Amino acid sequence: MADVSYSGAPEIVDIRSAHRIDLDALAAHLARHDLLDGTLSVRQFQGGQSNPTYFLETGTGERQRRYVLRKQPPGEILPSAHRIDREYRVMSALANAPDVPVPTMRLYCDDADVIGTPFYVMDYVAGRVFSAPALPALAASDRRRVYHALVDTMAALHAVDVEAAGLTTFGRPNGYVERQIERWRSQYEASAQATDPAMDQLGQWLGDHIPADTRPAIAHGDFRIGNLLLAPDLSNVAAILDWELATIGHPIADLAYACMPYYLPHGVAGVKGIDGLDLAAHGIPDEASQLSRYCQQRGIPAIDDWPVFVAFALYRTAAILQGVYARALQGNASNADALQVGERAGLIAERGWAVAQRFD
Repeated sequence: MADVSYSGAPEIVDIRSAHRIDLDALAAHLARHDLLDGTLSVRQFQGGQSNPTYFLETGTGERQRRYVLRKQPPGEILPSAHRIDREYRVMSALANAPDVPVPTMRLYCDDADVIGTPFYVMDYVAGRVFSAPALPALAASDRRRVYHALVDTMAALHAVDVEAAGLTTFGRPNGYVERQIERWRSQYEASAQATDPAMDQLGQWLGDHIPADTRPAIAHGDFRIGNLLLAPDLSNVAAILDWELATIGHPIADLAYACMPYYLPHGVAGVKGIDGLDLAAHGIPDEASQLSRYCQQRGIPAIDDWPVFVAFALYRTAAILQGVYARALQGNASNADALQVGERAGLIAERGWAVAQRFD
């Protein structure tokens, strides 16, 4: 969601020039929905590569209210990207799901005339976010707790009854991975600036190694440590953030994405990996123990085709970063260093192709 300080506190800055909005129109819209009490203060969460996110304050003292607003970015966007309506729908549906913490949703507005693009508003939840999977700011015992919380919260999400949550039409339950491979291959080809042999080979390999379907679940699509809002004392997950890619799909795709740092190098600028880090010394559970914990929580056997899911996670991430790079060239990415981020797509594609070659 945002860059954070070393302590994990979200960094909130003045609204960037590329993401300025009509504050008077926003205030009037909030007032019509009984969400405004006096004046309105709006700032922006720093960072993030996707949907611009704002911090709203209104009222004072006991009447003070704090909200978070997320909107589509300005300019041209790829088809099916930045679906904030889907974010709003899935978080609303999960409001009462056990052990799946989400903020309270307040309103969704599809009228682009209000602030320039569709947006939604939800309650602000206090907490800490750590984007680096090595968690350098934390003690070893706290790192272990965070990694366990990641798996436990994910398992709780995947255990939600899709029908009971009213999400049976939120996605197609069968053929999820196959469709995802095709989707990200198409989006990569639409935004690629040059041919990448590793991406081309990996895309072809994935098409030849489609894993079998399983009982569908609510798949977050971007489940990682950086999208967990942790309670200030780290006692629990206060909220799961960034639901833009959520759908009904294969739960193991979520798990593989969360485990991707095990396959990316530690110590490389801009790459969030822990490969090469002494995990035991840092209190970070290894991949095998995380997989075992997840399977135990879900009551499922060992995972078939695990390398295929990992290779897909790396492929998809490389494709997403290529899209970030393309938006940066258009001048509308929501992070100032998007150019550099996009250029790292090649490294991630190479790691994915290496996983694929080991599997065969």
